[in-house]
Amino acid sequence: MKLQNKRALITGGDQGIGRGIAIRFAEEGADVVISYRSHQDNADETVKEIQALGRKAVAIQGDVSVTSALPKFFADAVAAIGPIDILVNNAGVEKRAEFLQATAEDYDLVLAVNLKGPFFLSQLFARELVSSKRGGKIINISSVHEELPFPNFASYCAAKGGLKMLCRDLAIELAPYGITVNNIAPGAIKTPINANLLDDPAKLNPLLEHIPLGRMGSPEDVAGCAAFLASSDADYVTGATLLVDGGLLFNYHEQ
Repeated sequence: MKLQNKRALITGGDQGIGRGIAIRFAEEGADVVISYRSHQDNADETVKEIQALGRKAVAIQGDVSVTSALPKFFADAVAAIGPIDILVNNAGVEKRAEFLQATAEDYDLVLAVNLKGPFFLSQLFARELVSSKRGGKIINISSVHEELPFPNFASYCAAKGGLKMLCRDLAIELAPYGITVNNIAPGAIKTPINANLLDDPAKLNPLLEHIPLGRMGSPEDVAGCAAFLASSDADYVTGATLLVDGGLLFNYHEQ
């Protein structure tokens, strides 16, 4: 088990990609804290599944967009399972709006969840690692839209593009402390956020035509890559974005 006796904090670990990563980490031997914003039932189910694997698991309610609450949130995570070795910034949100109709409120929410929250939670984590003279791993769940335009989701693209550069900058700043920072950029993944797409062949089939592997990804596809980046196998990998998109990004073209 590649993560034996490691401790991980995964934001948005109650469903979708975050849940997949939490379970995979537990299978690899890690104890896990997951955060959830509103789906406590899902969080409780994830905790039970991890505990059934023989690992420690705790769910903490939290909203990464509220940066003033992050210090207590992080302290509660440490109190629950001990010093954190791996931080996965997974929580995310998107708001559909034509650029001319986008509101400041929606923009602020998308940037706060997808970029500001990871910035300051990573800062708390890195400060703790540096003060205790330990190395660690930061993994951001980004998106192919850190590179690929996504019309009607300009704020989401801006946030993910910012997360790409944040990863590269922190990889340099934190390397002297033995802290690696990497992004995973999923493409089209079967998660609750894509439920409407999965149920609409008129939208799904054209998307599949852009994916060379011919299928949507699963949370497990992303989780395997996260487990690699969190392990000692990736100790010399930092500042990288790992695409998990079935070839979508480099094959995408407008119809």
